[in-house]
Amino acid sequence: MDEKIAVIGMGYVGIPVAALLADAGYDVTGIQRRSQRSGWKIDWLNEGRCPIGGHEPELPEIIKRVVGRGKFKVTDDYAVLRDTEVIFIDVQTPTGADHQPLYRDLEEACQTVGRHLSPGKLVIIESTIAPGTTQYLIKPILEQESGIKAGLPAGFGLCFSYERVMLGRLIHNLREYPKIVGGIDDLSTKRAMSIYQAIVKGGIYGTDPLTAEVAKTVENAYRDVQIAFANEVALLCESLGVDVYDVRRFVNGLPYDPSVPGANPIRNMHLPGAGVGGHCLPKDTWLLFYGFDRYAELKPAYPSSVLKDARILNDWMPVHMADLLEDGLKEAGKSITGARIGILGYAFLENTDDSRNTPAIPLIRELEKRGAQCSIHDPFVSRDESYPIENDLDRALLDCDAIAVVTGHDLYKALDVNKLKKLLKTRVIVDGRNVLDAGRLVAEGFIFRGVGKGNLQKRIAGVRR
Repeated sequence: MDEKIAVIGMGYVGIPVAALLADAGYDVTGIQRRSQRSGWKIDWLNEGRCPIGGHEPELPEIIKRVVGRGKFKVTDDYAVLRDTEVIFIDVQTPTGADHQPLYRDLEEACQTVGRHLSPGKLVIIESTIAPGTTQYLIKPILEQESGIKAGLPAGFGLCFSYERVMLGRLIHNLREYPKIVGGIDDLSTKRAMSIYQAIVKGGIYGTDPLTAEVAKTVENAYRDVQIAFANEVALLCESLGVDVYDVRRFVNGLPYDPSVPGANPIRNMHLPGAGVGGHCLPKDTWLLFYGFDRYAELKPAYPSSVLKDARILNDWMPVHMADLLEDGLKEAGKSITGARIGILGYAFLENTDDSRNTPAIPLIRELEKRGAQCSIHDPFVSRDESYPIENDLDRALLDCDAIAVVTGHDLYKALDVNKLKKLLKTRVIVDGRNVLDAGRLVAEGFIFRGVGKGNLQKRIAGVRR
């Protein structure tokens, strides 16, 4: 492994990518800005410590091992790029309130990389971007800053190769899932594929950057639509008074039938919930359409967009959580105005510390708009720029009028009913992740609501009659 590698951005993608490459034998330098928010990661990683919280199998051990072997170090000095042959860019690419991509970090990274490029170097973009971004934004910046034309062997190589990571499975997904590499020329593609071969077991497939960019955004748009389908079914089940999880179990009971591969009956209805968060799903549909609107040669007019409507519905689910809370409080004889609501979970995904685009924020804002006060608990997230977060569950729930389960952390599955009776001022619970024993809570005198659950009290009363 003679090539030296730099990975720009020590986040949920950059850290595991750098760690795996170093574990495969490459000399890897991570680059991270020493900002107030993230600069502490530099020292942690250089000490062999994993800055990603929650349960993340293998990653802490790999980081400790590669740092100990001297194969991985982290710095805030971009001058190291002069001595690296391959540069990965793994910076965040969020979208704004208008759903337009915010590429400031990406543009700054490309400008800096461009000033350190020389013929023969390879740049690999792993940040999620809108279709067309490699060709029409990244390549021109790199060419302008370097004074070199893109394309190997005379110029620099350039690829877009997207990540498929999931918190709690970062190493597993990078290593086991197929890797798509979209290069601007055959040499760029082949060279990037040869590097990924050292860490990827699931197969590596070459294509062009635009196809890879579309594939990435479509993967996440597909999942977003599936979740929206489950959410809409949950809303219908609530109205009809049935349990969406019973419906889901029966729907997904259709088997895989190898005798009819072209028309298989198998179903995989997703889980409904309190909302969709994370870095990718809330924005990738908008990135897909941004690329379409900006770069498409043909723009067919069609009556409606399943993808956009799904995104809108998923964004609305925290409002529905607020409706369920208000309805439960009303049944308890209490107004939501002035009520104290315990928000259980600030991370967007269970048993992680990732709060990017968390549905907890729109829920809290909606509740505040209705006059409620919120107390937020999360066992993994201890700091956030938007709201104070309590790590002690008892303190967070003391004197609350209602509880809203936003994240399905394992801790919440084991809530002590007797302790809840003592802590809560009003016994109202809304479960947005189906982690609580609804039947027991109702039997213990709690007013319960859940996404897709309907009015459980009425159903139980009907059974008893």
